[in-house]
Amino acid sequence: MTAAVPGTLIGAGRNADVYDLGDGRVLRRYRDARDAERVGAEALIMTRARASGVPVPEVFDVSGADIVMERAAGPTMLDTLGRRPWTVNAQARLLARLHELVHAVPLSGLPELATLPGWTGPADGDALLHRDLHPQNVIHTERGPMIIDWEGAARGPAIADVALTWVIVGFSEVPLPPVRAAMARTLQSAFARSFVRAAGPLNETWRTTAIRMRLTDPNLLPSEAARLRKLAAAASQPDGDASHA
Repeated sequence: MTAAVPGTLIGAGRNADVYDLGDGRVLRRYRDARDAERVGAEALIMTRARASGVPVPEVFDVSGADIVMERAAGPTMLDTLGRRPWTVNAQARLLARLHELVHAVPLSGLPELATLPGWTGPADGDALLHRDLHPQNVIHTERGPMIIDWEGAARGPAIADVALTWVIVGFSEVPLPPVRAAMARTLQSAFARSFVRAAGPLNETWRTTAIRMRLTDPNLLPSEAARLRKLAAAASQPDGDASHA
């Protein structure tokens, strides 16, 4: 597969561009010169997850930094929440169900997966983790929801995935005018609470762990990082509480 532009650019993420190849296929091309083994491992995880009943785009080909896969066409769950905020509880329960499907994928036969920092082993549970499973990575297609962006897959306790989603959903910056941003934050909080009710329970240890893990993300906005550092500091106090969202 050549480095030439293969089609129309339809999406650009932090590390990869997505091109429309036609016939219901897209090409996901990484820009950071990652090795082919790592890209191949991601494609294999997607294939195994799909075979286990997780709604994942079908992978057709892998070559170097490129993955050719089925196009997941439709609005994201985030877009749907913006247009239909009254569905917040239903969307949160759906996201919890998608977590369950991911965590039920057998680990046998998967490529060697990274483990969570500080995780001690199967005593806490051992499952496939997506690590970035939030409303922007769920596409509502004509055939149902589909989970995208599997580059961060790892293994560890399923509750860690729940905690990471909670901190992403509950505390990400809302780039909107002040009045609309306030309304969006209210929706964020409602979604986070509903999601934890369906996917949890989530104790303070995991909430605090998720906050600290999120703070290692180099793509955090300064305002997001400041808010999370404040939460982490409050949680470290004897009577600290990082549970609000």
